[in-house]
Amino acid sequence: MAPEENAGTELLLQGFERRFLASLEAKLRDSSDSELLRDILQKTVRHPVCVKHPPSVKYAWCFLSELIKKHEAVHTEPLDKLYEVLAETLMAKESTQGHRSYLLSSGGSVTLSKSTAIISHGTTGLVTWDAALYLAEWAIENPAAFINRTVLELGSGAGLTGLAICKMCRPRAYIFSDPHSRILEQLRGNVLLNGLSLEADITGNLDSPRVTVAQLDWDVAMVHQLSAFQPDVVIAADVLYCPEAIVSLVGVLQRLAACREHKRAPEVYVAFTVRNPETCQLFTTELGRDGIRWEAEAHHDQKLFPYGEHLEMAMLNLTL
Repeated sequence: MAPEENAGTELLLQGFERRFLASLEAKLRDSSDSELLRDILQKTVRHPVCVKHPPSVKYAWCFLSELIKKHEAVHTEPLDKLYEVLAETLMAKESTQGHRSYLLSSGGSVTLSKSTAIISHGTTGLVTWDAALYLAEWAIENPAAFINRTVLELGSGAGLTGLAICKMCRPRAYIFSDPHSRILEQLRGNVLLNGLSLEADITGNLDSPRVTVAQLDWDVAMVHQLSAFQPDVVIAADVLYCPEAIVSLVGVLQRLAACREHKRAPEVYVAFTVRNPETCQLFTTELGRDGIRWEAEAHHDQKLFPYGEHLEMAMLNLTL
């Protein structure tokens, strides 16, 4: 089951809701006992990851209220267990810092400590955008692009994509980067929250990739700073949000290519949501102006992560 992007640790809940609540009344009508709802509770608010990192009280209340409405629409007898869980939820104290958890196909999960505001501390990087989920799903389906390689992520935000790659694609090293100090602080916390160690931690798991969190301003970073990274793969998601960002992105990609000297330039994958065709056109125009070839990756079907089903997603493979 897939989780959904929302405030708190919306593990499974909204993805479950989107796929199943629409047809839940019919299923309940065909069900002769309460086992279906008990099963739903065990796979959502009673799931071990949800218990460890509870969803926001507000979201859990909305979800449970919807379950109760669906149940009461077809059954006259109330299900005590539903009301017990709802009462426990209403008695819980709302946390100022939310968590969101995403189940992986391996049976593991990625949990993020995140801001509940779309724009917080002057940046949009404290939330997970749809293209990050899209890129993470593509990476899990294409692990060969990352196995035993050094990966640099530009504009890592909350860290979902990188954490999924670290857990599922076995990179040799992974570098999360962002220009904002507040985001870097949260990134470090999310790395540790998911059982990974930062590079300076000599007690880290030797089977895990070498993880670094780096401050990287695309406009300021020069070749000598970028040379320290030496990535085999560079990725970015939902960073084409304005013309200035596009110009900065193309510039830092050019400098990264120059850092490799006689080595092969890194492979680059940029995923984005097509919100404004003119913005996308500007990106490809800037790439062409700097002699960077690009090819659109084939669209992949949503299987794991809950990015918007009706959004137009795209990913380009760049040749520096």
